[in-house]
Amino acid sequence: MQQQKYENVLVPVDGSKTTDKVLNRAIEVAKDNDAHLDILNILEVNQFNQTYWSAVSGDVVFKLTENTDEQLKKYQKQAEDAGVKSVDIHIRFGNPKPIIARECPKDHNNDVIVIGSTGLSAVERLIIGSVTSYVTRTAKVDVLTVRPLDKTKQSNKFQLKAAGPFPGGLF
Repeated sequence: MQQQKYENVLVPVDGSKTTDKVLNRAIEVAKDNDAHLDILNILEVNQFNQTYWSAVSGDVVFKLTENTDEQLKKYQKQAEDAGVKSVDIHIRFGNPKPIIARECPKDHNNDVIVIGSTGLSAVERLIIGSVTSYVTRTAKVDVLTVRPLDKTKQSNKFQLKAAGPFPGGLF
């Protein structure tokens, strides 16, 4: 059976704890397929306006866009340094769900989306829904979901250690 060959990889990044792992996986996919890599960040300006009663000025949005562009350029350099030959960065404004699932893949001919499994808590997923769930259900291209590190494989922080003498004169 022949393995799927991808030509244009899309990786949405949000600056969460899983961003590095997701980006590294997208870099691997792009390198393995000698593919183009699109790194995307979506700014939800409407979220700020609703939260702060429209108190967010154009200057704040400009600065946020500027900071995001700087970070995306670092990700672009990381991908290029790792051996990806063609990398573009994109900043979009709006709702991440349709942008990731449909708009960006259509605009940039992406044939696979590499996305983190979740950036939300269980309560947030219940209230606003998971972007990843939406993307996997509605995207017309393949979706590779990257899971966070398995916490059980990390060192056990709650391991009991022998110590003594105990405070308070127990022994």
